[in-house]
Amino acid sequence: MELAHSLLLNEEALAQITEAKRPVFIFEWLRFLDKVLVAANKVDVKEKQKKLVEQLTGLISSAPGPPTRKLLAKNLATLYSIGDTFTVFQTLDKCNDIIKSKDDTPTYLPTKLAAVACVGSFYEKMGRMLGSSFPDTITNMLKALKTAESQGRSEILLSLQKVLNGLGGAAASCHRDIYKNARSLLTDRSMAVRCAVAKCLLELQNEAVFMWTTELENVATLCFKALEGSNYGVRVAVSKLLGTVMATALMPKQAAVMRQNVKRATLDEVLELMATGFLRGGSGFLKSGGEMLKGGGSVSREVRVGVTQAYVVFVTTLGGQWLERNFATFLSHVLDLVSHPRATQTHVEAVYSRRCVSFMLRSTLGGLLGEKAQVASGKDICQAISKQMRAVEAVVNDTSGENKAGAADVSASQHVMVCALKELGSLVQSLSATSSPLIQEPSIGLLETVSSVLLHPSMAARLAAAWCLRCVAVALPYQLTPLLERCAERINNLKSSPEAVSGYSFAVAALLGGVHQCPLGVPHSKGKLVVSIAEDLLRTAAQNSRLSLQRTQAGWLLLGALMSLGPSLVRYHLPKMLLLWRNVFPRSQKEMEAEKARGDSFTWQVTLEGRAGALCAMRSFVAHCPELLTEDVIRRLMTPIECAMTMMSHVPSVIKVHGTHLKASAAMVRLRLYDILALLPPKTYEGSFNALLRELVAEFTLTDNSANTTTSLLRSLCHYDDSVLMGSWLQETDHKSIEDQLQPNSASGSGALEHDPSSIYLRVPMGEAMPGPLPLGVSVIDASVALFGVVFPHVSFKHRLQMLDHFAECIKQAKGVRQQAVQLNIFTAVLSALKGLAENKSTLGPEEVRKSALALVMGALDNPNPILRCAAGEALGRMAQVVGEATFIARMAQYSFDKLRSARDVVSRTGHSLALGCLHRYVGGIGSGQHLKTSVSILLALAQDGTSHEVQTWALHSLALIVDSSGPMYRGYVEPTLSLVLTLLLTVPPSHTEVHQCLGRCLGALITTVGPELQGNGATISTIRSSCLVGCAIMQGHSDSLVQAAAISCLQQLHMFAPRHVNLSSLVPCLCVHLCSSHLLLRRAAVACLRQLAQREAAEVCEYAMSLARNKDSTDSTTVNLNITETGLEGVLFGMLDRETDRKLCHDIHDTLGHMLSSLAVDKLSHWLKLCKDVLAATTEAGGGVVAPVDLGKEEDDSEKQDEIDDDIMFTALGEDNNAKPSVAPRWVTRVFAADCLCRIILLCENADKTHFDLARARSAKAKNPKGDLLVLHLSDLIRMAFMAATDNSNQLRMAGLQALEDIIKKFASVPEPEFPGHVILEQYQANVGAALRPAFSPDTPSDITAKACQVCSTWIGSGVVSDLNDLRRVHNLLVSSLDKVQAGKGSSSQLYSESATTMEKLAVLKAWAEVYVVAMKIKKEAESRPVKEVKAGEEDEEEEEEEVGADILPPDSLIMLVQPELPSLSRLWLAVLRDYALLTLPAEFSSQLPPDGGAFYTPETIDTARLHYRGSWAPVLHAVALWLSSTSFGEGEEEAPAVPPQASGAPVYPQGNPGPTQSLEDLIKDRMHLMLGVSIEFLCFPRPEEPIEHVMSCLQALCTLLDSPCARTHISEDQLLGVELLNVLHRLLLTRDPPAVQLQVTAVVQETIRAAQDHLTQQRETQGEKDGLSLRGEGGETGELLPGKSLVFAAMELMVFILVRHLPQLNTSHLPLRPQPRLPEESTRLVAHTVSILAELPSLCSPAGSMTILPTVLFLITGVLKETAVKTPDNSIPLPVSAALQGIKTIITCPLSRAEKTPTQWTGLIRSSLASVLEYSQPGNKRTVSMLTAMTLFLLSASSEVIGVTVLQQGCMELLNSSDPFNVQARCYQLLLSVFQHPSRALSTPYIHALAPLMVEKLKGVERSRPGTVTELQAIQEGIGVLENLVGMAEEQNRVQLLALLVPTLVSYLLDDKAFSSAPPASKGLHEFALQNLMRIGPLYPAAFKTVIGAAPELKTRLESAVRANQASSKAKAAALLAQPTVQAAPTIKLKTSFF
Repeated sequence: MELAHSLLLNEEALAQITEAKRPVFIFEWLRFLDKVLVAANKVDVKEKQKKLVEQLTGLISSAPGPPTRKLLAKNLATLYSIGDTFTVFQTLDKCNDIIKSKDDTPTYLPTKLAAVACVGSFYEKMGRMLGSSFPDTITNMLKALKTAESQGRSEILLSLQKVLNGLGGAAASCHRDIYKNARSLLTDRSMAVRCAVAKCLLELQNEAVFMWTTELENVATLCFKALEGSNYGVRVAVSKLLGTVMATALMPKQAAVMRQNVKRATLDEVLELMATGFLRGGSGFLKSGGEMLKGGGSVSREVRVGVTQAYVVFVTTLGGQWLERNFATFLSHVLDLVSHPRATQTHVEAVYSRRCVSFMLRSTLGGLLGEKAQVASGKDICQAISKQMRAVEAVVNDTSGENKAGAADVSASQHVMVCALKELGSLVQSLSATSSPLIQEPSIGLLETVSSVLLHPSMAARLAAAWCLRCVAVALPYQLTPLLERCAERINNLKSSPEAVSGYSFAVAALLGGVHQCPLGVPHSKGKLVVSIAEDLLRTAAQNSRLSLQRTQAGWLLLGALMSLGPSLVRYHLPKMLLLWRNVFPRSQKEMEAEKARGDSFTWQVTLEGRAGALCAMRSFVAHCPELLTEDVIRRLMTPIECAMTMMSHVPSVIKVHGTHLKASAAMVRLRLYDILALLPPKTYEGSFNALLRELVAEFTLTDNSANTTTSLLRSLCHYDDSVLMGSWLQETDHKSIEDQLQPNSASGSGALEHDPSSIYLRVPMGEAMPGPLPLGVSVIDASVALFGVVFPHVSFKHRLQMLDHFAECIKQAKGVRQQAVQLNIFTAVLSALKGLAENKSTLGPEEVRKSALALVMGALDNPNPILRCAAGEALGRMAQVVGEATFIARMAQYSFDKLRSARDVVSRTGHSLALGCLHRYVGGIGSGQHLKTSVSILLALAQDGTSHEVQTWALHSLALIVDSSGPMYRGYVEPTLSLVLTLLLTVPPSHTEVHQCLGRCLGALITTVGPELQGNGATISTIRSSCLVGCAIMQGHSDSLVQAAAISCLQQLHMFAPRHVNLSSLVPCLCVHLCSSHLLLRRAAVACLRQLAQREAAEVCEYAMSLARNKDSTDSTTVNLNITETGLEGVLFGMLDRETDRKLCHDIHDTLGHMLSSLAVDKLSHWLKLCKDVLAATTEAGGGVVAPVDLGKEEDDSEKQDEIDDDIMFTALGEDNNAKPSVAPRWVTRVFAADCLCRIILLCENADKTHFDLARARSAKAKNPKGDLLVLHLSDLIRMAFMAATDNSNQLRMAGLQALEDIIKKFASVPEPEFPGHVILEQYQANVGAALRPAFSPDTPSDITAKACQVCSTWIGSGVVSDLNDLRRVHNLLVSSLDKVQAGKGSSSQLYSESATTMEKLAVLKAWAEVYVVAMKIKKEAESRPVKEVKAGEEDEEEEEEEVGADILPPDSLIMLVQPELPSLSRLWLAVLRDYALLTLPAEFSSQLPPDGGAFYTPETIDTARLHYRGSWAPVLHAVALWLSSTSFGEGEEEAPAVPPQASGAPVYPQGNPGPTQSLEDLIKDRMHLMLGVSIEFLCFPRPEEPIEHVMSCLQALCTLLDSPCARTHISEDQLLGVELLNVLHRLLLTRDPPAVQLQVTAVVQETIRAAQDHLTQQRETQGEKDGLSLRGEGGETGELLPGKSLVFAAMELMVFILVRHLPQLNTSHLPLRPQPRLPEESTRLVAHTVSILAELPSLCSPAGSMTILPTVLFLITGVLKETAVKTPDNSIPLPVSAALQGIKTIITCPLSRAEKTPTQWTGLIRSSLASVLEYSQPGNKRTVSMLTAMTLFLLSASSEVIGVTVLQQGCMELLNSSDPFNVQARCYQLLLSVFQHPSRALSTPYIHALAPLMVEKLKGVERSRPGTVTELQAIQEGIGVLENLVGMAEEQNRVQLLALLVPTLVSYLLDDKAFSSAPPASKGLHEFALQNLMRIGPLYPAAFKTVIGAAPELKTRLESAVRANQASSKAKAAALLAQPTVQAAPTIKLKTSFF
């Protein structure tokens, strides 16, 4: 392939390769040329142009295939437009000659087509440069058109289109000729030709004025005719032509109008013309008048669907503004269509017409108008409805009967109503909360208008009105309860009107069905209300025969709807329901017989309807309340169901007696019965299988049914991928809802509510706007087929055989059309049964059953109906799956092989090739491996059969299935298959799109098979890869969108396996173009591919998309109008979110944007923030919801002028200026997504870099790099966006906005404002935050928003941003008002939502208060621990004064001041919450213990949902209660406090009986303790993984706080097991939760627990008296044994060891020595320190014997920690764990146990060993010296002499003290020596003084020779001298002289003489001065001894005197300074955090 990449065709290489590969080589060269010509240097091109033209024109006559000729033509044209144009006319003539040629043989055809393509390309590229040659060319082509075959015709027409495009207005002379020749071909029998004509005429109408003036009617008629018998592609093309021509006629292009003075059509004329197509089809015009109007044949459905699409094109072309201005006219026109008698000749036709009109309205109104304009159009629809309704009421109330025509009007009006109400419902639902103006404005009166239709005489209209109300309730949930109440009230008031009973019950049912879409639900009482109404209706049904039917139906409908509310509500009414169901059916056989004998046809109708209703309610119960289906309930349900089954057999005789009008009611009963049985487990009705199967089989084999009704399920039972074979079965398109009408099965796409009213309360199927049950006849068959599939696996083999034989018999009996219908139904049933078998993993049965089934299936493989062949293939595959035996599979495969080898007819070849594919699909690669070779070879042969494209399609489809299912086993066949695929892609005509689609499937499957190998570089792999890429390129160039979609998914696969080889620079622009495609599948494929690309390479994708936008102006005009502006691809995707309704597509767009955001948002911050801001800022105010793109300055100036111009003379540019199309302002769904993006951006920035949240650093970073972008600089934008969202109309957006606001507050609360120290940056936004929160607390706000707002309030108050109380008050007052609401008790407010919504809101308020209180207490605590500043008293009253004092400094108790007044009530409510929560967390088996009337904040009915709300809010409440209890010492004073205000009785504090003084304080404390500990321990035992870590922290902090208070301490220490349990639970918590914060908090709790135990022990010891107490008290008693599980000490040890080993694994001796550990992180050091200090406390809890048990461990751990953590730190500070360990050692050594009599020897041994270990750790040369010295000194000082007075230990210590080397260590060493020398016990200190003092003197003497160089050295010397001085002081008088004789000379030796002093370094000078001062101080202290020493050595005296003189000679000031100096001692650098001595 690489050889093909050269500017000229490499002819040698071409000659060397095989014949088969040449076309691919040539195509690859042309592809390369196409890329390179545009980029190449013009000079190079001109040099080689002659040769290139020769090569290219040579290719024309080499019979190139379709893709090759397309590229060839394009390259030739490009070459001429870049190079010289001299020879272009020669080439053109050459092409024309080829076209003229008379040679009609098939072999010459490709050459002709290539020539035609070249001509088209020349004109398209060069247009008028080709000058006057065009008339000849056009005539030539038109001449050829007459004789050409279909492929030639379509190619010529497409070339003509290009010629017209290139020449524009210049070709006017030929327009008429082209029009005349082309129009006759619009009805060509080849669909491809029709499409081509439509495209050609569409191009023509741009310039040919006559098409939309004089010829307008003819064009319309032609289009209507072209639509007859059309396929989807033709409908799309023709509707585009028709719609565009009509739009142009109404608003012509200015240029064309300027040239000729034309008469414009009026809107009415244009609409009238379109209407003829809709109502009369292509047969006649208005002219042919009379007989047409009188009726006659109905319109063909294809025409109606095509015209519907044309209407949409027409409106879309005119644009949103036009629609906005003319909506009323358009609406009345389309509604007139559906009221026309010709549109509604039969019921099904009427439903189809309604569907079409609904589609027109939804596509235009839903897509083109912004939200504001939609609200306006909603008004118009309301007016249209009320106008119709007035007319209907006039007829209904006209008793005289004069108005005969009125009756017809009424029946026509129902269809108008259905369309209008359906659209109104969709509109309101899509607008959601934005539609509130529609509901609230009295002048519109939407609710009244819609409710009035509930009384319409027609059921369809009543149902539509009910549905519309359901949409309103879902969009505006606050309307739900009032609407329910109103409808219920009307049913009661208007009981006597049949319409009212029916209409209002529909409405109630619809509203109940909508409840599941409203998360806040409805009050529980509404369920009771509905039950009572329904009961009443059923009870009174028999009283009045005029109403019996309606009342019966209504009653059961309501009960069915009630079931959809789910188990929590139905549970209460179940017994009543079971009773009602039992009573509807006869109790016994006898009663049934008696019933048959009596009654007339009317009573039978009522009875049947009643039973159908009861069964329907049962089905609803089973579907919606599976949790309530216990064995017992199923048993009780089966009684009426079995009765119904028995009754079924009697009904035919009843119908015979009473007339056929009962048939429908009987069918309804059957439908309901089948439905409910399909939901119950088949085991429950095994006994009735025989009778049931008889019914089912009769149902779908049409035994008693004269109509040839077919089931609609076949499509869903066949495989989705097979739709390509069934041609007519469309895949997903935008037109799906109307295209369904054209499907072949009965009544397809005619779903309507009136076919089954119960669907009004069921869930709407995915992707549907409104439930559309099919007509009863089809539904019953569907239900019977589905039930057959459920029952079949449970039936005996004998019966299976009987049924299969019976099926064969039925098919044989039937003839013609009926046979097809019966066969379709039977096959669907068999497929359903096989699917059931596969799901149940059961087998088909013995040989004879298989034989029978096989005969049935094989017979259908040769059926002429492709749908049946498909079903048969599918059934064969499924059979192979359930039989699962190799021999059976082999037999089936062999049969098909033989058939395919011999058969020549298309039908059997297609059927059997699919059979092979399905076998492989269902058995998988391994099961069918041995047949793989044969299958592949046969299918490859069939795929090459060029005579029948159908055979090719089926063979390729099967091949794709085989490749898919074989996986790696197919690897050997990849190359031949791939080369076949390429050959076919290059040769099959593009009009056979199915073949190309299947080729795409094959290619995709092959790519998956090769898989990751594609990355390789081997020769074979490279060939495979380049073949795949060529295949994709060919498909990308195909005109059919499904083929393009296949190409994209192949490239996507390739990109997954070999990303380097997919060229994004060409793929991304191609995808961007497809985003604007009119084909849903292509848009889906493009977005899915972008999503995958954005995951890996978001930046590149965006870059290439932008380059496309930049090149937009330079590239040729053929590119689709791309709307990529400076917002890039992201902007386009956001825009798509507003237009797209397809779920899958929107989901992928969200994902794509998400991936882009993750990888790009941080770097391109302002770009993304601007995107989100633009989306959010587009509020509904933007001019009618239509805003022009922002970047067009000229648009804005013109808009005012445009409004002044009269509509009639306003021209809109239709195709010339793409930018003139205004885009719609972002809808609320998109705005919600943008708000979510905002939160994600904040999170991404947080994870990226902390500078984003630091204003000072951000500013300096911005100064350094102006391009850099940091979030904190955009804070005002963030706040503004959150504010916009939080105050929007849409509730979802408000939630998202509040969430964003909370995130912003949390992240930015602590960011300081550099310009105003002491302030934070958020302070300036207080007003915005307050304003954003206020609306959420208004009374009409839904609970979930208020709850979220409370959360934000508490975050804001607790964040500490606002320092001024007055400012805080604003937000605080919102919480106060909410608290009042909470206290108002349960049933005071009028309820709109369910009780659980109230629970949610109340808990949110209490949680918010709890959070505020926690923060307030924290601030108070901090303030108390700081030194107190004076605060004026009475500051609250004198706020003005306080302002002056300095309002910005928070008084220490400011927040508390706000919470204090509410605390009495809050504490009560909080305790109530905890009590509720404790009850709700009980396991299910204790449910009987729950209070029957619910808790303080939940009702028993909503207990399940309430649990979730409690789960979210208990933790802060627990913490708050703990704080309150500990601060009020368990609420002691509260009993005397004034009682709660009486109205709060709704929330009792103690549900267990009367509160008040009956409980003693002791019991009260106990109760509360149990509550708090119970809740905490229950939670900490097993925190669910999804619980936020904050809950764990809150819970631990609460425990800590609680144990702070004495009451709690006594409580927990009295019951030791409680403490043990707590510690065990905490240990378990540590095993599961990691964060250091949690571990720290756990240690705090442990510490509190230990302290509590210590206090308790001390108390006991005191009470028992010292002596005997000591020995007995404490754990371990006499023996010293600690029992695990009982012992608190043991539990604590376990926990502590776990933490220590976790952080210092080296302590665990069982492990091998580890590699040296890095330094501990900050958090770990704190933890270890904490743990060590707790360990040291433990011995004090034990008896002496007990402490001996644990001491070895404790000491081992402490010395271990000391060893591991005593590392030298850079700043010489002592690490926390070290100081803790030292402190711990001290605690242990000095603990009273050391004095116990029982254990001295053990004790001494232990302490000695510890000291020995310390000594061992601190061998010289270690870095740990300082800490070890300290430790050793501690031992020396704290322990008694007999412990340490062991020579070995003393020697060790002395060595250690002596060895210390570095000066800072020396200094510390001297300090420690001092402390040892001063030890009160002389026995201990003497040996040390003897051993170490001489050494010290030696060291100090040595200083004279090396004077100190640094301050540290100086300090060390000073410390040493200090020790000596002290020794002098300690000595007895007689020895003092000797000591001074050591000290004084040393000091004198430090003095310098004058000369040396002036030049000495500072440290040396310091030493001199220090020595001098000391000497001057010592002299006076010991005068006698001093004199003796000085006298003994005269040289000392002289040095001293000279130094003194020099000192005095310094100036007086200096002397003063020096005299002051001795008091200032240089502080040692090493400070110990704690003093250990």
